[in-house]
Amino acid sequence: MSGTAPARRTLLYSLYCGASALIAPFAWRKVAGKLRDYGLPEERVRERLGHASLPRPAGRLIWFHAASVGESLSVLTLIARMGEQAPDAEFLITSGTPTSAELIAKRMPPRCRHQFPPLDTAAAVDRFLAHWQPDLGVFVESELWPQMLVRARKMGCPLVLLNARLSDKSVAGWTKRPATAQFILDQFTLLVTQNQKTAANLQAMGAAPERIRPGSNLKAVSAPLPVDQDALAKARTSIGERPVWVASSTHEGEEETVLEAHKTLLKQHPDLCLLLAPRHPERGDAVEALVKDAGLSCARRSKGVLPGTQTQVYLADTLGEVGTWYALSPLVFLGGSLREIGGHNPFEPMQAGAAVITGTGHYNFAETYAELTALGAAVEVQSAAAELAEQVSKWLEKPAVFQAARDAAKAFISRQSDQLDKTVDALLALLPRKGGQDG
Repeated sequence: MSGTAPARRTLLYSLYCGASALIAPFAWRKVAGKLRDYGLPEERVRERLGHASLPRPAGRLIWFHAASVGESLSVLTLIARMGEQAPDAEFLITSGTPTSAELIAKRMPPRCRHQFPPLDTAAAVDRFLAHWQPDLGVFVESELWPQMLVRARKMGCPLVLLNARLSDKSVAGWTKRPATAQFILDQFTLLVTQNQKTAANLQAMGAAPERIRPGSNLKAVSAPLPVDQDALAKARTSIGERPVWVASSTHEGEEETVLEAHKTLLKQHPDLCLLLAPRHPERGDAVEALVKDAGLSCARRSKGVLPGTQTQVYLADTLGEVGTWYALSPLVFLGGSLREIGGHNPFEPMQAGAAVITGTGHYNFAETYAELTALGAAVEVQSAAAELAEQVSKWLEKPAVFQAARDAAKAFISRQSDQLDKTVDALLALLPRKGGQDG
């Protein structure tokens, strides 16, 4: 196996192992209850104890572990590329939420299967590893379970930390425990970071510099959102030549600002239509009331109504159609950012050819937006409606400026795709050859 021998286990790690054994029954009760409440069969629930519900496929197996829906879906494009390069390879994805399992099942690349990960206890992890015997383990973003890492590495499985992303708070916590940080990071043969800041943080935490390399942000190279061409054509026909801007993934407390901005914009652009797509469509009644309170006319998608020539707000309160709306208009304000909500994935609208406006409350994507705004692919505004209206108006009135922002977004996505190919090559280089010889 490549890389130097890992650092010695630390007292903190030993204490963690002991504590995990003590709390395992309580953790099992909690996670099993959630999965059962979701309606999953018992054999799937028992995957959290390391009991596989599927056979291990023959041949080389690459194991991806991700925490959430976004992380899980972000690796599917990578798996598809790897599958093309290594047609004999098989793939396993583990993720902890039933929602991620459901979505992965719908978009699964060839030769891929999903399981829930084992609890981070010696018994569950060993049971999982004994069955699956992965030839390569890839952990996505910041999902670091100590026993899972240490025990997989001990059995000879090369490990990769992919799309590495660590918050400043997390880095500060780890640097207070340098020996343990180095011990955990030393389990990885390769650490592929989203950006240079993360690379520097990992090195400061004790990761060997020669194991760190830059990579793409996987969410930037995920498959584009689906577009309903029939719905798109009908919306375009009903709106006609009117200009449109999109406010997508808005949350409670943000629509008021967006609607106030739209009222301001209508003074200069009286035929402008706002397509408002709240993050949670079940809030449709409440958002429609806000639109009416603002004195604006409204057509509501969930009721099957198309926007007319006088419709000022088209309320798109449906699930799974936001890709269609990004295709309708490339001028997008992305919500979850006018308040301290954390923001949302800017790559989805950018993949559709849009440039993005964001508020300042995007702390979950802070590094991403710092890069995008520096490139001119995104613009950040304060929470005031006047500033949002000013930026939308600028892009409406200055097509060349708006096109430059869209071009910057397109170039960024293209660079991420190029970097993805290099990441695929780096991962496959760690995969043992057929017959068990090292690659």
